[in-house]
Amino acid sequence: MTNLLPADRKWMNMVLALARKGEGSVAPNPCVGAVVVSRGKLVGKGFHQRPGLAHAEVCALAQAGPKAMGADLYVNLEPCCHLKKRTPPCTREIIQSGIQRVVISTLDPNPEVSGGGVKELQRAGIEVVVGVFGKKAFEMNRGFFSLMKNRRPFITLKGAASIDGRIATSSGDSQWISGEKSLLLAHRLRNDHDAILVGVGTILSDDPLLTTRISGRKTRNPVRIILDSAARTPVASQVIRTLPDAPVLIVTGQDASPKNVSALESAGATVIGCHADPAGNLNLNELMGHLLDRHILTLLVEGGGHVTGSFLAQGLVDRIRLVLAPLVIGGDDAINWVSGGRSPVMLKDALRFPVPIRPTRLGKDVLLSIDLWDEKTMISEDSDKEVRHVLGDH
Repeated sequence: MTNLLPADRKWMNMVLALARKGEGSVAPNPCVGAVVVSRGKLVGKGFHQRPGLAHAEVCALAQAGPKAMGADLYVNLEPCCHLKKRTPPCTREIIQSGIQRVVISTLDPNPEVSGGGVKELQRAGIEVVVGVFGKKAFEMNRGFFSLMKNRRPFITLKGAASIDGRIATSSGDSQWISGEKSLLLAHRLRNDHDAILVGVGTILSDDPLLTTRISGRKTRNPVRIILDSAARTPVASQVIRTLPDAPVLIVTGQDASPKNVSALESAGATVIGCHADPAGNLNLNELMGHLLDRHILTLLVEGGGHVTGSFLAQGLVDRIRLVLAPLVIGGDDAINWVSGGRSPVMLKDALRFPVPIRPTRLGKDVLLSIDLWDEKTMISEDSDKEVRHVLGDH
């Protein structure tokens, strides 16, 4: 990142605030904001409101009008340069406006763009700076990055365990393993994801709400997803009785009881059918397609142990947030954080992560964070080989 000016961070903060206004309405497109600054003064601003409408850069340039000549444009995502969408390329609008400098947070992971927008602007003689608040910009649109890179939602695996890796006693008692600060983190994660997923075992043993509860703060409830191959979720469970608070998706197998499915649908839940193997293990990759169809781009997986093991085994994890509490549960019949399947014969075949673990104190607990994907790894030089264009808007 070169040619950074003192005011660049100030204007990019405004851009990110504008971009957040699109949260909840622009998916599967990214949240994008833009401002036009002339001689240190704001002359235009805008954000992408929903698919099919003008992009943020176009809105900001329209507001700036002739004042855009010789001005600077700030935007959190690389301007688009391709024609495979309903709106004109933003790079064309920027060049025609007379903008002299463009400051961008992150490159666009869409292989139809990914660096092409920057090159087109540079060929037109426009100075381009990339990387201002890149991490913040990635966090806001990590679901879009995952859609472009992996053709699935961005997935965070969350758990709370004893130091011997247990999440519940033999009777299923798990409330509460971790402390208050860790519980607050759990609700913050829920607030920061489009959906939360658990297995039906968690519903049957804990009867959780799976909603977001943070005192003194406006929050959003994620879509609640239950992996339930046999449709055993009780109609009287809290997730079903609180349907007005947040939607519930029940993911069933092909052999699920039609009577149970009908009862859940009558109660207001949405039942999604996926293929399951003879053991009742649902096809998670098939589920990912259903979630994208519903514009769910960020997914928080809270377990239990069999669900956690399935997502890890199938490589469907981008981040891990594991809280370790200072207690030992012990016993061969306690419930593990990861269960199901067989362990490898040799340690060399165990699942190892190529990134370091970052520990953080949370009261008496320790949070272990593993980030397998970030703003750097989500954009690669060979992305056009790995990803096909799936959107018509951005």
